[in-house]
Order: sequence, then structure tokens, then C-alpha cells
Amino acid sequence: MTQTTQPTPPRLTWDARLWGALLVVCGVIFLDGLDVSMVGMSLPSIGADLGVSLSSLQWVVTGYVLGYGGLLLLGGRTADLLGRRRVFLVALAVFAAVSMLSSLATNPELLIAARFVKGVAAAFTAPAALSIITTTFHEGPDRNRALSIFTTCAASGFSMGLILGGLLTEVGWRWTFLMPGPVALIVLLFAVRLIPSSPRDDTAGGYDIPGAITVTAGMLSLVYAVVGAEGAGWVSVQTIGLFLLAAALLTTFIVVERRSKHPLVRLGILRNSSLRRANLAVLTVFGAYVAFQLIGTLYLQNLLGWSSFETALGFLPAGLLVATLSPNAGKLADRVGTERMIITGMALFVVGYALSLRIGPESAYLATVFPTILLIGLGFAIAFPALNIQATSGVPDHEQGLASGLFNTSNQVGGAIVLAVVTAVISSQSKGVTTSAGMLSAYKPALGVVTGIAALGLVIGLTGLRGLKARRAAEAGEAAELEAVQRELAEDELTPAA
Repeated sequence: MTQTTQPTPPRLTWDARLWGALLVVCGVIFLDGLDVSMVGMSLPSIGADLGVSLSSLQWVVTGYVLGYGGLLLLGGRTADLLGRRRVFLVALAVFAAVSMLSSLATNPELLIAARFVKGVAAAFTAPAALSIITTTFHEGPDRNRALSIFTTCAASGFSMGLILGGLLTEVGWRWTFLMPGPVALIVLLFAVRLIPSSPRDDTAGGYDIPGAITVTAGMLSLVYAVVGAEGAGWVSVQTIGLFLLAAALLTTFIVVERRSKHPLVRLGILRNSSLRRANLAVLTVFGAYVAFQLIGTLYLQNLLGWSSFETALGFLPAGLLVATLSPNAGKLADRVGTERMIITGMALFVVGYALSLRIGPESAYLATVFPTILLIGLGFAIAFPALNIQATSGVPDHEQGLASGLFNTSNQVGGAIVLAVVTAVISSQSKGVTTSAGMLSAYKPALGVVTGIAALGLVIGLTGLRGLKARRAAEAGEAAELEAVQRELAEDELTPAA
């Protein structure tokens, strides 16, 4: 019997064109980080200028997140069907146009609508970008290195967005909405020249529009139920009805996927335990951070009296840590494995958010907030690249768009749901409150929710250890079998023929 082993893919030559294509694709995640952090810095100014309450203000963030998360799966499917390059370029052009138009919004409704459309555009660029990386770079050291750079660009965009958001908000919050437009156009010009063409898969089937509609409507109903519960009441007909509607829509989505000839999500892909764990974990990571950024911005600006630029500088160390350390994450994953990296990062999140509970009405930033910012930065630098690697490992090329879409969907859905819950907590606790001590009593329970979400992420990460031991045992068994076969062959060669 001849034993066959799967050939190891050849290492790629990282020439100038490959680097150029990678950096252009990474420009999308750079833009995403830039946009999220700039808008986060400008929220208090938007609320003051347009007269928007906190519960309505969070829809400026949530509108983008819902458009993004709701259609990511369709975006990933479209990239697989129509070709990743084509989808990437068209969606990026739409992103640039809507960015510039959103700066002209004169009321919160138009602003939220523009943010939703912008999120839809991002829902097509992000999975196309990630699947371009995962199909260009072979699984192993090359892909790990590329995904580390991808994470670094996200952190760099976030860090730059903090600085630009703080500076531009001082001039006017509309500039924070305009800025990503020209940057997207520059990325688009380079993308036309550097992104390699990918064939259209005419044999892959069609689109699952019913699936896209039911999953998006289900998530929208869920978030709206949480946001509206503070005003209508958690046991009101409206709230209970919306929760039931969300459950019905999401159940319908699963039924549609099971019966569709060309499902938006091939449910069998969820049998991949690494992919499943990565999606659940990233839901807690992004959800906790988006909520923490809102609380931190309100705390620093409303209670401590910081300007938007000073607030940006306060958050900056986390982004700088991620940008500095993430390039080495691929090498670290090769040496210690993604499971240990994820657990370490999740533990740092829990400790960091727990430390933020010490804030007071006149707390010193260096003693209370700064340690949390540092631990969050370290957590992202270690855990997020590892989650990216896990979410796409063991997935065939023709489903990389789907895997990328699932991962980014979990990311954004976590942001929408946790932000809605935390906003509801703050709104309910701050009714009629005018003093600093009263506002602090609203922020601390919200920080408790964030800490609990991070702890849930740590539990999810720990479940990977059981799978790790099983995989290591299987690998050791395979290695022992191979060694035994090689030893028998060697003995046969040494035994003289009769």
C-alpha cells in the first residue's frame, strides 16, 4: 500500500506587484477603520448640532453596521459568482460616492439612510477583499502573513481616523463624513491597475435574495426591539412583537437556506469548528469594543470636559499597539497556534474592561482609562489576526467569499446588538439625570455589560482547547503511523532477499 500525503503549496514570491495588490486590498479595511473611528469621535457634536437624543444618535453607527452586516453574506456570495475584482471595484466606487454625499445631510433621517447605503457598499467590498487575499495566498505562512498585514491596516486606519476625526470635528463634524470619499477614490485608482482579474463562476448557480431579505430584516427587527424597549417598555406589545418578528424572520432564513438550490449560507460550512468558534468570538470582540468606544467618548467629553481631539488622543494608544504588533501575528500563529492567541487576547479584554469600572466623576485618565486602552490594544493585536486565520482555514477557494462574509457579518452584528443593548442601558439609567454622579451611575452598568460580553468571548475561546488537544492527538497518531511505515520499509530494504 502506498501512502500519499497532500503536497505543501509552494511559497509565494513577494514581489512588488504582489505587495501592491495586497496593500490595495487592505485599503478597504483601512477605510473601514478610518470611518468607524472618525464617526465615533463626532457623535456628541452630531447630537448637539442636529438635536438628536442618545437613543437616536446610536443609529448613525447602527445604520452603517446593519447595512454592512445584513448584506455581507450576499456580498460574499456575489464576489464568488461575479468575480472578486469586479465586485470590489464597483462597490468601492459606490462607497466613495455615498461618503461624500452623506456629508451634505441636513437631518438625522437622511444621515442614517446614507450611512445604511454606505454600509451596504462596504458589505460587498469587505468579503471581496478578504477572499482575494485568501485565494491569492496559500493557507499557511503566506496567508498568515497577509492576514496579519490586513489587520495592521485596519488598526492603522482606526488610529488615523481617531486623529483626523478629532481634528476635523473641531472644524465641523461633516468633514468626518466627507474624508473617506477621496481616500476611497485613491484606493480605487490603484485597484484598477493592481487587482488581478478573477473569473466569473457561471456554474455556481444564482443568488438567494429571499435569504438576504429575511436575515437583514430579522437583524433590523432585533436591534430596533432593543433600542425601542427603553421607551416602550421591555414587556410592551411593541417590544415583544418585534422580538417575535425577529425570531420568525431569522427562523425563516434558516428554512430558506435549507431549501434553496443556491443558499446564501451553505449551512454545512458551519460544521467547521474553527470557523464556527471564530465567528462567535468575533461577535463579542467587536460588540464589546464598539459599545466601549461610545461609553468612553461620552465619559471623556461629557463628564471630564475633553475636546474631540483630546478624546481621540486618549483612544489612540490602542490603535498604535495593534498597528505595531499585528505584523508579527502571523509568525506567532505559526509558532504557538491560533487557539492560544485567541484565549490570551480574550483574557486581556476581560481584564481591561473590568478595570474601566473604576472610573469616577473626576478620575485621572492615566490611572483609570489608560490601562484599559492598553489592554484592549494588546488584545486586538493578538486575538484579531488569529480569528481571521481561523475563520478561513480549511475552507475551499470557491467558498472563501462565503467564509469571509460570515466572519464580517458576525463582526458587524455583534457591534449592532451590543451597542443597542448598552445604549438602552445608558438611556434607562440617565433619565432626568443632570449631575456628573448621576451620569456616572448610568455609564457603570453599561461598562458591566461590556465586561460580561468580553467574558463570554473568553469562554468561547477556551472551548478551542478541547479541539486543540484532539487535533494534536490525531496529528501525533498520524505521525506515529507514518514513522512505523517508514521503519518497516527501511527494515525490508535491509533484509537480504531469500
